[in-house]
Amino acid sequence: MKIALLGYGKMGKVIERIALQRGHEIVLRKSSSDTFEDLHKADVAIDFSIPDAAVANISACLEQGIPVISGTTGWLENYHEMVKLCEEKKGAFIYGSNFSLGVNIFFELNDHLAKMMSKFNQYKVEMEEIHHTQKLDAPSGTAITLANRIIENSDYSSWALENAKNDELLINVKRIENVPGTHSVFYNSEVDTIEIKHTAHNRDGFALGSVIAAEWIIGKQGVFTMKDVLELN
Repeated sequence: MKIALLGYGKMGKVIERIALQRGHEIVLRKSSSDTFEDLHKADVAIDFSIPDAAVANISACLEQGIPVISGTTGWLENYHEMVKLCEEKKGAFIYGSNFSLGVNIFFELNDHLAKMMSKFNQYKVEMEEIHHTQKLDAPSGTAITLANRIIENSDYSSWALENAKNDELLINVKRIENVPGTHSVFYNSEVDTIEIKHTAHNRDGFALGSVIAAEWIIGKQGVFTMKDVLELN
């Protein structure tokens, strides 16, 4: 499989290492100043860039008929625009706030717990996410996914980063050097706390998941998620 890497920072380099280990070839390594000149050589593209570049990267792939996997967060106000473009071009597209196998299992656990806890209004929900100091968006895309799924299964109307109202889910954000990503969900009552937590030890899990998604999407048409890739539906 020939892969275009759109974004060649720390994550891009980890994806490259894992893709090469799995027998794939990298035909484009694009940083912010590079062009899409060799994109047509790729069977699939993996975008781990920055929020300001994600839409241009995804659009270029869909325009050229290249299936694209995007793990860039912080650009989701344009997500429906990319879905529409994918449908118009009969392309293939996966966005994931987190491609880690463990995190996607954690998403399912979070859903199940939220549904269970919805009937127990003595518990107040809070979340915490911790990432490295270079992360540009806050809260993380993973935290937003977790929060939105709790909101769907509860009386919360939205999430907030501080001064949360009674109907808002509080997300505490911390930025600490060399932390790949830690996400916790707390159900607090006067008598106890229920906690679920996922801790990433390095970037390899995110990178492996994105490569697996790229392998999976070849030959497919449509807009998919990691639930489809991992058959968690």
